[in-house]
Amino acid sequence: MRPNPMRAAVERGEVQIGSWINIVHNPAVLTLMKAAGLDFARVDMEHSMPSAETINSFALLARALDFPLSVRPPSPSKEWIQRLLDAGIWNLHITGIETVEQAAEVAAATRYWPMGTRGAANQAAGSDFDMSMPPSERMAFMNREVFLTVMLETPEALSRADEIAAIDGIDALTIGPSDLAKNMGIQGSPDQARIIDEKRMEMIAAAKRHGKHVALLVGNDEQAKRWIAEGVLILAYRTDTSLLYEAYNRIAKVKS
Repeated sequence: MRPNPMRAAVERGEVQIGSWINIVHNPAVLTLMKAAGLDFARVDMEHSMPSAETINSFALLARALDFPLSVRPPSPSKEWIQRLLDAGIWNLHITGIETVEQAAEVAAATRYWPMGTRGAANQAAGSDFDMSMPPSERMAFMNREVFLTVMLETPEALSRADEIAAIDGIDALTIGPSDLAKNMGIQGSPDQARIIDEKRMEMIAAAKRHGKHVALLVGNDEQAKRWIAEGVLILAYRTDTSLLYEAYNRIAKVKS
């Protein structure tokens, strides 16, 4: 069974830079991203519409390429978590976390007994269809390799960051900067960037206290370098939508 290269990299302390996939639904983009030198891709199912079959194809190619793939499901439900894990997704980016209890339920859904409540899929893409290990060893291996990031998007969730970071099975914390700003009532205000950065620092401190990692969205090189200096190892640099729009817009201006 193939191990999770993203977990291995962050455990070695290596910065991982990837990008969000929102509108490109051809799995071949993973080959392009790897050739360009990126470390991972993250597919968004919350705000875009890839089918389950598309995710299956992405997962199979990602494992064949040994190129880490993360997926944000449309909801934090156990059903979605198990389907993605069984499809071969090692890295989950779970949104909508509000309480400590909910975070614990999500963590449990990603792991087999005795760590959690995940149902056994046995011979499936998530185990590379490899049944050579005894069941107990196979499940223990898969429990170790899953990498779970939980997303905090409200002031209430951020206030519980320390307790959430302490939960076994949660590997990293992140915030949703746009939703957090909206939920704090500061979206569009002159203080938005400063306040959201302060919340990022609070979250980073909570993660460090419990030996957990941090994942952040960045929009430019300056932001990336700043958060790397703060010890952040997982950076999603913009989205396919914004990168393509910027490139196409630059081309369109050639005629001006």
